[in-house]
Amino acid sequence: MRVAIVGCGLIGQKRARTLAGRASLSVCCDVQASRAEVLAKSYPGAAVTTDWKSVVKREDVDAVFICATHDQLAPIAEAAALAGKHVLIEKPGARRAAELIVVEQAAKRTGSLVRVGFNHRYHRAVQKAREIFESGVLSDLMFIRARYGHGGRIGYDREWRAVPEISGGGEAVDQGVHLIDLARWFLGELNFVAGRAPTYFWEMPVEDNAFFLLETEKRQTAFLHASWTEWKNLFSFEICGRMGKLEISGLGGSYGTEKLIHYQMQPEMGPPPTTIYEYPMSDNSWEIEIAEFMEDIRLGRAPQPGIPDARAALTIIEQLYSTARL
Repeated sequence: MRVAIVGCGLIGQKRARTLAGRASLSVCCDVQASRAEVLAKSYPGAAVTTDWKSVVKREDVDAVFICATHDQLAPIAEAAALAGKHVLIEKPGARRAAELIVVEQAAKRTGSLVRVGFNHRYHRAVQKAREIFESGVLSDLMFIRARYGHGGRIGYDREWRAVPEISGGGEAVDQGVHLIDLARWFLGELNFVAGRAPTYFWEMPVEDNAFFLLETEKRQTAFLHASWTEWKNLFSFEICGRMGKLEISGLGGSYGTEKLIHYQMQPEMGPPPTTIYEYPMSDNSWEIEIAEFMEDIRLGRAPQPGIPDARAALTIIEQLYSTARL
């Protein structure tokens, strides 16, 4: 498998490292030639270019990993799919759900496979939580409560994420989309009930906090809060069932040690027995995700998460924006 990476910043560099033993990096593409050159130095034989339109047509490219700003995700993905390349689009996949329609149509026309990079599904604690959930020991789920946030950095309000024409939105699109995707993965399809998208601290035309109240047809609830004013990095995801609860915290690094706690309700109730799983080792979610994508391609199976998941998450965000003042 020969891969081209479009966007050679931090995420593009991470994606390149995941290819070891699985695929070769044939092209490094970035609007800043220097970034592409720096990445290519670590991968002998990799070509360097600033023109993504030429990349998607190259015969020495089988798959395109798109790690660009949000306004470029869908246009590059559509062109790559039309050229018959398999595609990995970084989350959120696009600025708006409608932008993904043409990508989906292009992929159907050529048979290319498109995966969207909701890589939080592949963290060890989340994978273990999914295993426990699928065992049925939680019984029916009642609700999900989740928080995700950081504090930005000096000048954050002048970066591209603060420009709605480029980003498509603020914290809802940035970290909130991960929470929506994870909530859908456990609860199923979610409908928007209410929310708020205020800007409390940063002087920018996009929200720095996003609050969602979502529910399934069975009235199971997801209460989600994503924040750029958390100051101390935080990830907390709680899955509450009739017979137990799963609590995921930390993502490694500055978010703290990744951990899962399983609280097991007893027939007599009272304080629940708990099982704690800790994952102090380095994050391998990026490698597991790419291994899954390579398996998608080998088997010709539809990637999950894919375009339908990104469209569903973006639709919820658009409903937030249509009802809540930024």
